[in-house]
Amino acid sequence: MSTVESIAAPPLRRGDRGERVVALRGLLDLAGSAPHPAGPDGDGLLDTFDPSLEAQVRAFQQSRGLVADGVVGRQTARVLDAARWRLGDRILLFTPGHLVRGDDVAALQERLAVLGTLAGPVDGIFGPQTESGLRELQRGLGLQPDGVCGPATLRALTALSRAVGGGDPWALRQEAQVAGAGPSLAGKVVVLDPAHGAGVPGNTGHGLAEAEVVLDLARRIEGRLATTGVQAVLTRGGMTCPSEEERAEIAVQAGADAVVSLHCEAHPSPQASGVATFYWGGARVGARSATGSQLAAFLQRELVARTGMADLRSHACTFDILRVTPMPAVQLELGYLSNPQDADRLRDGAFRDVVAEAVVVAVQRLYLSEQNTVTGTMRLRDVLAWAGRS
Repeated sequence: MSTVESIAAPPLRRGDRGERVVALRGLLDLAGSAPHPAGPDGDGLLDTFDPSLEAQVRAFQQSRGLVADGVVGRQTARVLDAARWRLGDRILLFTPGHLVRGDDVAALQERLAVLGTLAGPVDGIFGPQTESGLRELQRGLGLQPDGVCGPATLRALTALSRAVGGGDPWALRQEAQVAGAGPSLAGKVVVLDPAHGAGVPGNTGHGLAEAEVVLDLARRIEGRLATTGVQAVLTRGGMTCPSEEERAEIAVQAGADAVVSLHCEAHPSPQASGVATFYWGGARVGARSATGSQLAAFLQRELVARTGMADLRSHACTFDILRVTPMPAVQLELGYLSNPQDADRLRDGAFRDVVAEAVVVAVQRLYLSEQNTVTGTMRLRDVLAWAGRS
């Protein structure tokens, strides 16, 4: 069993004890996460998940664009495992079926992006695009273009002036792809990803389960997209619950032009309410989806304008469903099931129809210039007109 699986299955949280907690502390130390002073309820034992360790986990999650809930599940464990690697710690190469992942890969990709040889995102995964970019750099440096980042390549990289800088070529490529796709949605592929699934209800509140709400929403959006000529693909039905990796793979295999992952929130305070959107974004050059950011902004603005829900804005994050998918991808958090007003609205079929139209319009707006759109005014008939189906 891998380090990630051993730590995160089942998720670790405050109050847990044992060797998994010791391993977690070790990973946090390797990741350079500063320990927090022990709280009044902590007993100072390395094998105890005490309040100080929870605070350390929350700080790490926040610094990495994760949900800072203090719980170490698969997502947090994977990011922790990646964070322990520094460029030069190991030899990096492309191994189909066993892709190398880590902060060292991201550091290499960032250098390749700045030097203009990387034709993909800085996602911390050593795939074929990273190998190709590395080979191109090696040729330019007079090295054997073997696509392996070993000692010789690292020495050459270190010798390059740190003054070398550049923009974000990956963002430019994404924008060019969208601009070249044309304004019509007809013929495009959109993956709809309703969260959770069979046996995993997700957040619950006021008689509603997240998995059921978002599946119904996905089907309503699917129907409207189909009328515009879009091939809408759902990552699950009512009897399945794929992992995040499987959902991302579905999007890749479908050749999706965009991905919308549908979720509902919950919070201990019943006052928490509103809608938020998330897109992939990190601190490194190239570690950001420019078109994902655009789509998230369009979704946020359309939903707030049409529903009147509290605007919790759009945020960069590192969720796997957004990071691993190479196409524009957005995670939509539509209201709080723990809030009675949000729950009442989400229970209403007419409200779900409004949300479905807002999502379709937001996807359409991604392919239109800003001068052709005004938030909250476009309707499904307008989208059909762009697709030549009115």
